[in-house]
Amino acid sequence: MPAPLRSPNPSAPLATLREILGYNVRAFRVAQKMSQEQLGFAAHLDRTFVSQVERARVNISVDNIEKLAKALDLDPALLFKRPTL
Repeated sequence: MPAPLRSPNPSAPLATLREILGYNVRAFRVAQKMSQEQLGFAAHLDRTFVSQVERARVNISVDNIEKLAKALDLDPALLFKRPTL
């Protein structure tokens, strides 16, 4: 049985653009009821890489940001917008 989808922590400190990106990727993914594996498959990226992006552990390339945005059917700029909490 797959793990339940959990939204990002709304009280998480978002000090860097990498943290904002990770928060938004997770928020949009969960809103679309996608697992990390499903997003990775749609974006042609590994599930573990998606996890690392969401946790702000990797310095992601522009090409991979574009892949994630396309898989989420979003304008890539939305991934960099600071969420209003």
